[in-house]
Amino acid sequence: MDIKIKEFLDRHCLSEESYDIDELCSYKLRQMENGLDGKKSDLAMINSYCSPVDSVNPGEKVIVIDAGGTNLRTCLVSFEEDGSTRIEDFQKTNMPGSKGTLSAKEFFSQIADAVERLIDRSNRIGFCFSYPVEVLSNHDGICLLMTKEISAPEVIGKKIGEELLLELSRRGHKTDDKKLIILNDTVATLLAGISKVAEKGCEGCMGFILGTGTNTAYVEKDTIINEESGNLSFPTGDIDNLFLASTPAPDQYILEKMISGRYLGNGFEFVLRQAAEEGLLSKDCTFENVDTIQLSNFLNGEKSTIHAENKKDRETVKVLADAYISRSAKFTAANLAASVLKSGYGKDKPVLINADGSTFYLTPGVCEKTGAYLENYLKSKGRSAVFTRIENSPTIGSAIGALSI
Repeated sequence: MDIKIKEFLDRHCLSEESYDIDELCSYKLRQMENGLDGKKSDLAMINSYCSPVDSVNPGEKVIVIDAGGTNLRTCLVSFEEDGSTRIEDFQKTNMPGSKGTLSAKEFFSQIADAVERLIDRSNRIGFCFSYPVEVLSNHDGICLLMTKEISAPEVIGKKIGEELLLELSRRGHKTDDKKLIILNDTVATLLAGISKVAEKGCEGCMGFILGTGTNTAYVEKDTIINEESGNLSFPTGDIDNLFLASTPAPDQYILEKMISGRYLGNGFEFVLRQAAEEGLLSKDCTFENVDTIQLSNFLNGEKSTIHAENKKDRETVKVLADAYISRSAKFTAANLAASVLKSGYGKDKPVLINADGSTFYLTPGVCEKTGAYLENYLKSKGRSAVFTRIENSPTIGSAIGALSI
């Protein structure tokens, strides 16, 4: 690596060598303990009031609502005798609040619009709500925060399930007999992974999402805990801080802004700006509106808003991007390692991590580098983990959750 680039990366805390994975992991473990004990913590450590489920009754249909970072998905789900999943009447629309600010009434009205065609076809509803929620013992949930750039501030403090059923009731639908469960997408991903634990020769299961946003779930004393791990305050450098200052709530969801698809490419544009200012890139190298897709396109040799016409600029951008992604992978591995250690599993057999999300699988280097960092670190602790990928995990897990109540 060119000495000037190496000095740039080290000076701005952008190299993976700037961070010790053991220190990162130890920091997260402390935050996990504090969150569980009700002390001040980065991590909400939310009780999902949902336990791991080994099997479900086949044949019964469940309405599934999946409110993600970009899309709102609705469908009917049922399970066959052999454990396979049947998904029917699938529909995808824009996530309410992703195209402009909505009132609470408008927010729940749009969700009701999407689910109304299904509401009389089952009495069970699995609602995967991919935002911070305080889950209640009756399986409803109070919205704590709208993240991922969804603009619906009035929803904060509302009971998600109750508000949706009230809206459907106002439209003339019978809702008194509905059994509804609010699940975080990472909790649902964990539930979807449980059926593969024995098949993969593992013990224990975790859920992990790295897509538009990021989060982790694990099992603590037979209860699934939604960590809200995206809010971890891992250390940042001066360029990171400039980027964070440009985002909503700059002091919240630091880890999510360092590694997730909604922010990774945006943050890298700030790196390119500083590199250009310090003379590492020529004036012929231009970049604008860099997001994670554009970053991936550049690394894959496809059309991108990063334009590096000469060989030196191309190589410099690639080295900077590789370092930025390597650091992201190290943060991700530290996050996962702490959850593995806290779970108590992974000693005799590996922990199974059901990982979901386009950023994890499609951003060049993220999956491979994360796996390598995690394997090496866990080996030093006498632990191990195995990744799996189950298509439609949040949808499948939400249905399993609904059938468990």
